[in-house]
Amino acid sequence: MAQAHVDSERVAGRSWTVRLDAVGRDVAAVKVDCSRPACAARQLPSAAEGRTYAGAHLTAHLRAAGGPRPEAACACRAEGCQAHAETGRNAPAPQCGGAVVLAVAVDPMGRWWRAWECCARCAAAHPTARVVASAQAPVPSAAVPPSVGGVGAPLFSAAGAPPVQGPGGGLPPQRTNGPKPRRLRRQGKVAQRLVPHDLRPVSLRDELIELGDAFRAYQKSGEPDLASLADLHERKAQAFTTWADATGDGSLRAEARRAEQAAATIRTQHAHRTGEGVPGGIERVLTSPNHWSYARKILAHVRDHAPVPGPEARLLTLLLTLRAARTGSGNVTGQDVNGWPLGDAGQVLQDLVDSGWIEIPSTVEDLLTSAPENPSAILVPSLVPGEGMVGPFGFGKVARTKLSGWAQKGVGDRKLRKKKTPAATRLLALACAAHSSADGSLGGDGDGLEAAELASLCAVEEGQLGAFVDQLVSFDWLAEAELSEGWVTGRLSERVLPFGCPVVEGADEAGGVNARNT
Repeated sequence: MAQAHVDSERVAGRSWTVRLDAVGRDVAAVKVDCSRPACAARQLPSAAEGRTYAGAHLTAHLRAAGGPRPEAACACRAEGCQAHAETGRNAPAPQCGGAVVLAVAVDPMGRWWRAWECCARCAAAHPTARVVASAQAPVPSAAVPPSVGGVGAPLFSAAGAPPVQGPGGGLPPQRTNGPKPRRLRRQGKVAQRLVPHDLRPVSLRDELIELGDAFRAYQKSGEPDLASLADLHERKAQAFTTWADATGDGSLRAEARRAEQAAATIRTQHAHRTGEGVPGGIERVLTSPNHWSYARKILAHVRDHAPVPGPEARLLTLLLTLRAARTGSGNVTGQDVNGWPLGDAGQVLQDLVDSGWIEIPSTVEDLLTSAPENPSAILVPSLVPGEGMVGPFGFGKVARTKLSGWAQKGVGDRKLRKKKTPAATRLLALACAAHSSADGSLGGDGDGLEAAELASLCAVEEGQLGAFVDQLVSFDWLAEAELSEGWVTGRLSERVLPFGCPVVEGADEAGGVNARNT
């Protein structure tokens, strides 16, 4: 009867849920809805503004709420929450316990924000919940000593017990009959590091735990959202910097710097995928700064390790290297080789086989006649990684496919496709695209490229380079290009800007083409 009386005096726990939804397909605007009936839906022009508004809206509700109410019933129990109960046919009914708290949970993907009044046990059962305020548990009426109004006087729940005078006239110390409640210790893991439960400030500990949960949720989501991932890395950089300041651990500061670099790289990749913030809205064939660096690394590797001299052998070496870049092996069909822009593909391939650089399962003639459904396996021994090691370039399947596609599309450009176009001109086209600035100017700073280095990438003499530069101008690959005093200046034409691989500012590209020092 006493428990029923207590339950009847409780009021329903409050809850607030703010959601962010897209207005429509291919529309950047979003709509923010609140579960409270008095709050009207709000439309914002972008997801970033929507998230900012949603967070501010929920914060306003929490400030107006005035904290959790001790007499509030657990909102989780009212909604049938089973997170804190055992499962199974014979499992006991859910049991709430502890003080009433105000808990907040945020979707790691930034789609909803929720706050609610619940018991401490339910809040602890939600892995992403964060307790922002606690209420003092109400004192049950049965626990009040019968001393109001004299011996045997009736007691009411609103009445409090008068202070009992001690021997010295003061108040006696409060006594507790049971053990002290155990304080819940939040623990978590982020970037393969355990977050200490006693880390201070508490807000830093909670942020690190939430970051770890957010990264794991992103990995399980299956839907790449580069903008959200960049936000997570920026939060990680800030949190790890604060953690390093608090503990003096230098490895944490290094982790923070890596997170900053990751955030910048992901934002650039996102910008080039969507065209946001890119001059002219360029959607590039290679979307990542890592891919651009790999392209320059491949060109330099082929320059330094080509087994046969001459531009045609250099071009075929490049295309076959991209086929076998990861494991040293790959598949090639006769249609592939015959479609590549080479004067005598069979003879060039035979030269590479005779040099021992590449191994094929049969003769060159058999490879050239192989059908697409029956490709020939090739092996490049120098690219086979050692046991337990990665290949010489260190990229994965997706990057290899993208790089191979970039090279093949570049040398097979509609204006370079003529059979009479020299292989050196095609190599020069790729070299210029791979060493350009964000707006297409040659050189990382747009100050030009050293002619001798360009010539070495194309397997020609420096004195021959001017004729190939003029060809690229006539093919509308380069604009305003000029060879003067050992430097090639100019820019990529508007139509080939998607092939560009901008040199990231401040990057030290080993093996790349030198830019002019001004």
